Amino acid sequence: MSHLPSAPSIPTAALPDGTVARAAGFVEATLGRGIEWIAALLIAAEILLLLAGVIARYFLHTPLIWVDEVASILFLWLATLGAVVALRRGEHMRMTALVAKVSPGTRAFLDTVGLAAALAFLLFIVYPAFEFATGEADVTTPALEISNAWRAAALPAGFGLMALMAAIRLLRVGDWKRVLGAVALVVLACLVFKAIGPAMKGLGNLNLLIFFVGVTAVTVLMGVPIAICFGLATFGFLTLTTSLPIDVMIGRMDEGMSHIILLAVPLFVFLGLLIEMTGMARAMVAFLASLLGHVRGGLSYVLLGAMYLVSGISGSKVADMAAVAPVLFPEMRKRGAKDGDLVALLATTGAQTETIPPSLVLITIGSVTGVSIAALFTGGMLPGLVLAATLCGVVWWRYRKEDLSHVTKATGSQIRSALLVALPAVLLPFVIRAAVVYGVATATEVSTLGIAYSIIAGVLFYRQMQWRRVVPMLIETAALTGAILFIIGTATAMAWALTQSGFSNTLAQAMSALGGRTAFLVVSIIAFIVLGSVLEGIPAIVLFGPLLFPIARQMGVHEVHYAMVVVLSMGIGLFAPPFGVGYYAACAVGRVDPSEGMKPIVGYILALLVGLAIVAAVPWISLCLL
Repeated sequence: MSHLPSAPSIPTAALPDGTVARAAGFVEATLGRGIEWIAALLIAAEILLLLAGVIARYFLHTPLIWVDEVASILFLWLATLGAVVALRRGEHMRMTALVAKVSPGTRAFLDTVGLAAALAFLLFIVYPAFEFATGEADVTTPALEISNAWRAAALPAGFGLMALMAAIRLLRVGDWKRVLGAVALVVLACLVFKAIGPAMKGLGNLNLLIFFVGVTAVTVLMGVPIAICFGLATFGFLTLTTSLPIDVMIGRMDEGMSHIILLAVPLFVFLGLLIEMTGMARAMVAFLASLLGHVRGGLSYVLLGAMYLVSGISGSKVADMAAVAPVLFPEMRKRGAKDGDLVALLATTGAQTETIPPSLVLITIGSVTGVSIAALFTGGMLPGLVLAATLCGVVWWRYRKEDLSHVTKATGSQIRSALLVALPAVLLPFVIRAAVVYGVATATEVSTLGIAYSIIAGVLFYRQMQWRRVVPMLIETAALTGAILFIIGTATAMAWALTQSGFSNTLAQAMSALGGRTAFLVVSIIAFIVLGSVLEGIPAIVLFGPLLFPIARQMGVHEVHYAMVVVLSMGIGLFAPPFGVGYYAACAVGRVDPSEGMKPIVGYILALLVGLAIVAAVPWISLCLL
């Protein structure tokens, strides 16, 4: 996958032999290894801590009230240090669709510009992050009664270390002209914006287009890391067009990166790696292949079904993808599936399953609009199946000529034998869902039960537990987690900035002026696809739900039906490139360059739009089970 740049793509032998480069290499290696080990230990601590909480509460009936608090403190440190690890390993997500088409020299320069832009943004926010952490010193945590600065200090520490790592990577580029040119370009852009800043304050909502469309689009297409693009646009908007202090932006990033439900992300990522390492993945794939392996596109159908079944278990769509992709992708690649098509299907199944309960977005709709959550959960089942059917149509078309001459249809005895071997692996999703349904564990904690279950199955049943791989797996999990959460943090800050601009009220007034039910639904679909590309589902619902659901009722649209249309629209926007954060998260989970999925995803997105149109046009699909 294409990530944060330059030095990772330079072979070691090509690095300069100068004193500065050698010193930079030594500092990077020493510092990087230390941070990787700390991040790995933090993940291990989170797993043990949450597992202890489940055991104490459910089996010993003595809840440890401080567990969630400690987990929250450690999680923010994990998020920021993981982002440092991702920067060192070159794993911050970026768009390279255009960059890949330019000459090698131009691409190398744009890679260096990405590093320089990252360094600039991190230097901009490191001191405000320090001020934010200092301000948290007077806040006392409820359970442990310690200063919240212990948690908030992760932000300036992480941002400072990222800035240091970015500077080191620049020193290791080796071409001083390229480095100076990239730094000069970034500095010049900052100076130009600062010079015209006073004039921009009078432009009103035009600044939204300048920063959140213009700056974001230009930097994304240049190959600057996605999180940095979001961060620079938000920082520039707040600094040049408002009088708000930047530490408020840091607070929003903190809110986005440290949401406790996101703790499921690293745990499910590690669970996915663990399933692969213990042999459970191979056993599960072998069983699924015995059922559908002889069908053209069979494992693609399995991916659709798996995402439908596990959706919502973890409370995070990223975690859902992380639980499924590592199990299926290796075998699908062996069967000739291309990386671009795999990540395109993974991303669109993420959008397709947004209404499948238990869904945090549906819970949020119920809480802010007064719609029955039970009705939303009931109404969400069939719309997801409709979109699954349209995606299956694309899968059938694309794989209709797949060569299966080397694949033999499994016999009944072979299927039974494969099931017996795969049974512990096949039972895992049911164990996880049962733990949630019966209150054994929360959506965040349930992944720890999955990890414990996988370790036991790996040791006792499959006997393929390779302990030497555990630490590298923990480090890999930390890097992926940091890359994803850094994007979520900057995207949350951007969503908050849009709220402060008054954009939400303007949109609501414009939509209320529409004359009819059909027009209202069409505009709602378009608006929420756009909103989904820049906002997380929950912030968007909190922002627009109380405004638009009363209008929908006035237009004669059933609130459950409208909820399904809104959620699916946001899901399509969230997982559609070039701006959908979910798409880049899918690329990160699948370890695929975002540019590879651009062409294959078009057909799947069109299929989702067809399914959404059917759901919007036929209210019965959302209401028949109520």
